[in-house]
Amino acid sequence: MPSVALPRMPCLPHPQQLAALGAVLCLYRSSAGSELEGWSQAMRVACERALDSDGLRESLQFFDGEGRCCWRLHLLPDTDFLAWEQVVADLPDSCAAERELGIGERLWRRVARRLGGSGWRACALRLHVVAGGPGFADLPLLAASLPRLSACGLEIAGRVVRREGVAGDALLDGARPRGAAATGSSPADTDSFNTRMCA
Repeated sequence: MPSVALPRMPCLPHPQQLAALGAVLCLYRSSAGSELEGWSQAMRVACERALDSDGLRESLQFFDGEGRCCWRLHLLPDTDFLAWEQVVADLPDSCAAERELGIGERLWRRVARRLGGSGWRACALRLHVVAGGPGFADLPLLAASLPRLSACGLEIAGRVVRREGVAGDALLDGARPRGAAATGSSPADTDSFNTRMCA
């Protein structure tokens, strides 16, 4: 019996919409096989908008069939803002339920997440659409490459990584512009395509 890829649920953005975003900061579960594993598990998406001492921050939060967040894409200064607004225009707010909790409960939950370890990794990505091959019923696949980030983009990505307690500072080194100071080694050719793909 031939295998056929199931179409994405209508509540998820189309791969072309995600590819139009340009550079984003991707947070993915440490247990995932790759940066794109969360996309293959996602069943629904919501937008997180929050204002804190670092300013306004926005992210797309993708949830699996059990309601757990499995993939997050964060807005950066290098992201195409118009494409971002088109994706988030009709999405529900993921923080609405948490805002109804008292401040004490929100603080305890934040402390518990910190003490329990984040379980997340971070990487700056530029998403791409590639044609699906045999067995994928010509559905587009999502692929990723490493982008070059502006100094401001690196600063914002670093803030997110530090705020979330995520492993990923070294992963951002590959996104530095050529000639910029880096704290670790970066791949020789960071514009090359990442060959890992997910439906």
